[in-house]
Amino acid sequence: MELLNGEDDAAVTTPHAVPIAGKYKIVPLDDDVSELSELKLDDKDGGEKIGDFFGEVKSGGVEVDESEGERSPAAGGGDGGFEKLAVGEKIGAEETESVISPNSRLPKPEAPAGVVFSRSQSAPESGGGVSMPAIGRFFREKSSSLSSSITKGLSTLKDESEKFRLNKVTEFSLSGVKVIVQTKNEDDEVDIVEFKGQISFFSRSNCRDCSAVRHFLRERKLRYVEINIDVFPGREKELKERTGSVSVPQIFFNEKLVGGLVVLNSLRNSGMLEQKLKDLLSKKCPASAPAPPVYGFDDQSEEDEKMDEMVGIVRVLRQKLPIQDRMMKMKIVKNCFSGTEMVDAIMKHYEVSDRIKAVEIGKKLVEKHFIHNVFGEIEFEDGNHYYRFLEHETFIPRCFNFRGSTNDIEPKAAATVSQRLSKLMSAILESYASDDRQHLDYVAISNSEEFRRYVNLVQDLQRLDITSLSPDEKLAFFLNLFNAMVIHAAIRIGHPGGVVDRRSFNSDFLYIIGGHRYSLNDIRNGVLRGNRRAPYSLVKPFGGGDRRSEMALPKMNPLIHFGLCNGTRSSPTVRFYTPKAIESELRHAAREFFQKDGIEVNLAKRTVYLTRIMKWFDMDFGQEKEMLKWMMKYLDATQAGLLTHLLSDGGSVNVVYQKYDWSANF
Repeated sequence: MELLNGEDDAAVTTPHAVPIAGKYKIVPLDDDVSELSELKLDDKDGGEKIGDFFGEVKSGGVEVDESEGERSPAAGGGDGGFEKLAVGEKIGAEETESVISPNSRLPKPEAPAGVVFSRSQSAPESGGGVSMPAIGRFFREKSSSLSSSITKGLSTLKDESEKFRLNKVTEFSLSGVKVIVQTKNEDDEVDIVEFKGQISFFSRSNCRDCSAVRHFLRERKLRYVEINIDVFPGREKELKERTGSVSVPQIFFNEKLVGGLVVLNSLRNSGMLEQKLKDLLSKKCPASAPAPPVYGFDDQSEEDEKMDEMVGIVRVLRQKLPIQDRMMKMKIVKNCFSGTEMVDAIMKHYEVSDRIKAVEIGKKLVEKHFIHNVFGEIEFEDGNHYYRFLEHETFIPRCFNFRGSTNDIEPKAAATVSQRLSKLMSAILESYASDDRQHLDYVAISNSEEFRRYVNLVQDLQRLDITSLSPDEKLAFFLNLFNAMVIHAAIRIGHPGGVVDRRSFNSDFLYIIGGHRYSLNDIRNGVLRGNRRAPYSLVKPFGGGDRRSEMALPKMNPLIHFGLCNGTRSSPTVRFYTPKAIESELRHAAREFFQKDGIEVNLAKRTVYLTRIMKWFDMDFGQEKEMLKWMMKYLDATQAGLLTHLLSDGGSVNVVYQKYDWSANF
C-alpha cells in the first residue's frame, strides 16, 4: 500500500503519536476504489470534523472502524506513549503490519494526568542507533516527568490565581463559620486626583452630614483637608468669622466658601461641580484659604490651664519630706513617709501652729490624690502610718497615661473629660477606620494629631473625680475608655499573639484614673460587670477594702458585651457612646453584632451557632434557653422567626459556640 501525503516512505514507518480519541482499526478497501479524497473523523469531544486527513490514496484505501481495534500500550515506543494505527495489507495468504504517522497539522493531545508520563524530548527514540539501558531511561523519563508536573502545577496555580483575582470578594458560609476572602487588585488602585488648589471643610465628630461629605470626597478620590472643631476647638472662631455661623459642614474650594452638604449636592446634580473642580486643577491655593491643622501644636486654651491650688504645698513637700524605704507588716514599703513627718514639715514650712490644721491639709492632699496610704486602708492621720506620693506608686511604670510626674493641673469635671475623650476617639475612627468600622489603620492613628491630643488628654484622668458621674455617665465613660485603651495598647505594645500575651494585654496595660490603677480586665469585669469574676478566674477583680470597688456598677447590663471591642476580628464593632443615648446605642450595637455573624440558626439540624462571647460570660445571660429568649429582641425578622420555631415546638435545641477569631482588626 502506498500513501501520498507529501512524505516519503521513511516518514510513514516512523512512529508518531496519533491525536485521535477512541479505538480505530484501519483495513484495506476494495481494489475498485482508487481514490479517497477526504476522511472525516469525529474528535473526542464530538465537535468539529477533521477533513483531508490522509489526502489522496492512489491504491488501496483506509477505513476507520470505531467498533473494533485496540489501543496500543503507552510504552510501545511511540512518541509520548500515544496510540498507533495498525495498517494491514494482504499479500496472498500473508498479512504484514506497519505503522503510519498522522498528518503533521493535527494537534497532539495530552494524556490524562496520572495515567502515563511524557517522554523527554531529549531522550532518544527506541528505534535510534544508540540504546540506553532500561534503568537509565527510566530515571531520566521520571525526572523529566516530575519537572513537567511541577511546571504545569505552578502554571495551574497561576491560572487559578488569575481567575480568583477577577472576583473582588469571595464569601461563603459553613455551619458556624463565615469566611470572607478579599483580594486587592492592582486595577482597583486609583491614584488620588492631584490638583494645585485645595478642598477643605470644617466638621465635627459624629456629624451625619460631615460623614456624607467625607464619603463623597473619598469616593471621588479627591484630596481634602478636614478641620474637626471637636479636635481643634481653637478653629471654631475662624469658622464663625468665615461663614457667620458655627454650623457644619462648611466646604471651601481654595479660599471660596461653597457651603454645606445641600449646596454640594446641588452642584453635583446640576453638573457645575465638574467645572469648579477643573478650576482647582489650575489655580494654586492662596494663603487666605483655611490652613491645614499643624501637628504638635496645642490650642491656646489648653496651654493656659489653671494649676491646682495645692500644688505649691505639694512641691515643697516633695523636696522636704524624708522619702525612703521602710519596714511595715513584715514587708518593705518603698518611697514612703509617715504621717507625723508630713505634719511636722507642713507646720515648719507654712507656719501652721496647730497640728489639727496640718492634718486637714494632709486630708486635702489625699482627697486630691496627691498622696495615698501605702495599703489604702485609712485616710490621713497624724501618726506612724505610711504614705507615698502618687508618682511613687509601684504600678506607675505600667501606667501609659503617666509621663514622668503627676499632672498638677486642676482636675476638670469628669463629664467634660469624658465628652472630650469620646469626640477625639470618634474623630480618629472617622479618619482612620473603614466605613463599617471593622478595620483600623493603627499606623496612621499613631502618627495622627488626633491621637497625640488623645494621649495628652488621658493625663487628665490621673486625679479625676469620677465619683461625681451619674450611672449613665459612668457607663458611657468606662465603655469609651475601654475601647480607647485597646487602641492605645495595640499601638504601644502591639496586638497579643497568644493566650499568655492576651492575659498580659488585658492585665498589665494600665491607666491611672482617679488616683487608682485600672486595666482592661478591671474595667470590663470590675466596673462594668459589677465586680464579677473573669472567665476561667477564681477571684474577683476588686478584693475587700479595694477603693475601686466603689466604681462598680450596681446593676450589670448584658448589652455591655456588644459595646466592648478588644481589637479582634470576632469582637463587636468599635464605637464610642454618649451618656444621653447610651441604652439605645447599646441596643443598636447588639442588633448590628447579631446581624453580622453573632448568630446562625440551622433549622434542619435544630442547631443555633452563637458567638463564643456568650459562653465566656454565660453567668450574665443565664441558661441557654434563657439566653436564646433574651436574644430574640435583638435579632432580625428571619433569625427571630427561625429561633421562635425551634423554641416553641417542644423539641431539643442544640447550641454550638463559634470559633473565635483572635486576629487583629487591621
